[in-house]
Amino acid sequence: MNDSPGCPLVGVAAAYMSRLSEFSFEPGLVAAVDQHAAAVRDALVVPAQRRPSDVPDGRSSVRREDLSDYVLGFTDRLSAVDWVEPVGHDFATLRLTAICWLIREYDLLDA
Repeated sequence: MNDSPGCPLVGVAAAYMSRLSEFSFEPGLVAAVDQHAAAVRDALVVPAQRRPSDVPDGRSSVRREDLSDYVLGFTDRLSAVDWVEPVGHDFATLRLTAICWLIREYDLLDA
C-alpha cells in the first residue's frame, strides 16, 4: 500500500473502506454505492475511454491521479459546509464509500 501523506485516497480508504463490509447486510447499499461509483467514474473517464471496444476488459479505467483530484475537491466542499458524518448513509458517505470501492476495484493504492 502506498502511504504517501500527499495522497488523499489513503485517508478516505482508512476512514471509509470498512463500509464496504456492510454490503452483505444491506442489499440496497450495494445499488446506491454502485450508482455513486458510476457517477464518479463518468466524471473522471474521458469520453474516448467509455467505449468498451477501446478497453481490453470492456471497462473504463480510473486513474489514481484523477480520483485523487476528485477526492480533494469533494472533501474540500464537505469541509466548506461543515459536514459531519452521520449515523447511516447520506449522499456524502455513499459517495466516499463509492470512492473506496473504486480504489479497491482499480487497485489504486498499490504502487
